[in-house]
Amino acid sequence: MTEKQTKGACLVIGAGDGVGGAIARAFALDGYEAVITRRARNLDQLEALAAEIRAEGGIVHARGVDARLEDETVALFGEIERDIGPLEVVVFNIGANVRFGIEETTARVFTKVWEMACFAGFLAGREAAKVMVPRGRGTILFTGATASVRGREGFAAFAAAKAGLRAVAQSAARELGPKGIHVAHVICDGSIDGVFSRQNIPDLERRLAEDRVLKPADIAQTYLDLHRQKRSAWTHELDLRPWSESW
Repeated sequence: MTEKQTKGACLVIGAGDGVGGAIARAFALDGYEAVITRRARNLDQLEALAAEIRAEGGIVHARGVDARLEDETVALFGEIERDIGPLEVVVFNIGANVRFGIEETTARVFTKVWEMACFAGFLAGREAAKVMVPRGRGTILFTGATASVRGREGFAAFAAAKAGLRAVAQSAARELGPKGIHVAHVICDGSIDGVFSRQNIPDLERRLAEDRVLKPADIAQTYLDLHRQKRSAWTHELDLRPWSESW
């Protein structure tokens, strides 16, 4: 347990330069002790993100974890509860957005995408419930996408995984809400500022200036607001999109 008084631990599974990193920063600067994870091969990038947040005054720990592996996920939750603090917030933010035509989608691709974007979310939600239910409090937040509610051409694997994650979130919310646990599913509908957008949207800066692209810091603020909601008015699902996005 860190000597500095904090509000408890916030775990962000799937943290990077975009939404996950922004969420971790928002909670860390709000007084939570953040734990951020990615695959072990990306640990250097994760440590760089952690250093940035620490420089701003937040407490953050970087962990290389494969969220698809049950043993690693169980061990992570155990470590946080034992060495860092009680988990007040768990955010599952793994994307796995890949595009393959239905004829080109192999069993391996489909299974891998499902493992990353759905099965790993189930593991995170289950382990979060195990530590939160005895305390009667906590927030579990799942990041969704347009594919959570409708599949488009070329995204059979991604849509199946995201729709499955949405179903996990709905089931968990119905089961855990009466036990004091707030479960919410956030649909991010539109392009998000980050490495991918900067490489693929030529006029990104103009779009950002016009608020036509989702900004990670603004998304993160919504996650923080969800955690702060009173249980008499909990939100389970909401969608976030730029004002200019067609829907």
